Amino acid sequence: MRFIAPIVLVALAAPAAAPVSAQAPAYNSAAPIAFMKDLQTGRVLFSKEADKRIPPASMAKMMSVYVAFKLLKAGEANLGQLVMVRPETWTKWNNQGSTMFLSVNEQVSVENLLHGIVTLSGNDACVVLAEGLGGTEANYVALMNREAARLGLKGSHFTNTNGWPDPNEYVTARDLAMVAEATVRDFPELYARFYQKQGFTWGKTMGGGQAITQGNRNPLLGKIAGADGLKTGHTEEAGYGFTGSAVQNGRRIVMVVAGLGSFGERVSASVDFMNWGFGAWQNLPLGKKGQVMGKVAIAGAAETSIDAAAGKELFVTVPRGFAMERKTSVESLPGLTAPLKAGSHVGNLVVTIPGQAPVKAPLVTPVAIEEAGVFRRAWNWLMSLFG
Repeated sequence: MRFIAPIVLVALAAPAAAPVSAQAPAYNSAAPIAFMKDLQTGRVLFSKEADKRIPPASMAKMMSVYVAFKLLKAGEANLGQLVMVRPETWTKWNNQGSTMFLSVNEQVSVENLLHGIVTLSGNDACVVLAEGLGGTEANYVALMNREAARLGLKGSHFTNTNGWPDPNEYVTARDLAMVAEATVRDFPELYARFYQKQGFTWGKTMGGGQAITQGNRNPLLGKIAGADGLKTGHTEEAGYGFTGSAVQNGRRIVMVVAGLGSFGERVSASVDFMNWGFGAWQNLPLGKKGQVMGKVAIAGAAETSIDAAAGKELFVTVPRGFAMERKTSVESLPGLTAPLKAGSHVGNLVVTIPGQAPVKAPLVTPVAIEEAGVFRRAWNWLMSLFG
C-alpha cells in the first residue's frame, strides 16, 4: 500500500512519558522500552525510554535495507544485479546467528539477498549485499550512517550492516521508528514487495540437499489485520525486540518494543501493543484537501483577511470516546504580509480536547495573494484605526 502523508498535527507539548497526557488511554507495556506513533497524523501514542541507547540487534538491518532501497530507486543498483559470495565472507558468516544459507562463490541477485535479509534476517546476506553494492561492508556502513544523519536520527550509530554485537553500535526506539516511517514513506513499492512475505526458500540441507524454507519472524503477521513489516532482533545483550507496522483503513501505526526476555514475550507484547494502538485511539477527519477552514489576518493585501485551507487531507488522533469533545479554531501566522504565493503557510488549525495538549496543523492560502495598491493599503490602515 502506498503511504500518502496527510498534514501532520503537531502536539504543542511533547510527551515525556507514557501515557501521553492525563486523559490518554492507559497502557503499561511489558517491554522495558516501547514507542508508538500514528503516521497518519504524526502523533506519538506511547513513549517509554524511547531515547535510551540500546543495541539494535537485527533491527539494524532496516537501515541496511533502507540504503539498498535508495540505491535501487536512484538507479545505482538493480534487483537483477548479481553479487558473488566471497569465500572470506562465507567463512566468517555461514554459521553466525541467523543465516540465508548462502554458498561459497554463489551468484545471488540483489532481489534474493533482500529477501534473505528482510524475511530470513540473514547476517550473511547483509554482508554480501553490502560488499556487492558498496565495495566493502565498511563503505556501506558509511552510507548507513550518512542516511541516519539525513533522516535526523539523533541517538543511533552503526558499525556493521547486520546488528552483530558491538559496543559502538547503538540505536534508540524513536530512531528505529523513524527508519520504519522513512522506509514506508520513501519506498512504498519496494516496502510492499519485500516486507510482508510469510517465508522464503534458499539454500539446501547438507547431505540430503533438500530446499530450506524459513518463515518470517514478524510476530504481527497473521495476528494483526494489515500487518506488513518490519524487523525483529535478538541478542543476549539486547534481549528480544521488534519494530513493526500495520495499516488499517488508511491509518498506519509504527511500533517498537525492545529488551524483552523471550521470544514468546516479544510476540505477546507486540500483538497487545498494536491492538491497543488501533483500539484505544481513533483518527478523525477534519478537512479535505483544499477545504477552507477559516480566515486569517493579513497586511498589505486588498482584503484584511484571506482564506486558510487544508493543503492535504487533515486528521487528528484522539482517544476513543473523545470525538464529540474536540474543538477547533484557526490562528493566523504573526506578521503575515502580502504578496504570497498559492500554497504559502498562512496559519494553523488548532485542535483542543479537555485534558490534552493542543495540536496544530498548518493551513495554506489556496490562491496567490497580490499586494494591494497604495490607496487600498491606506484605506485598510484607516479602517483599522476604527476597529
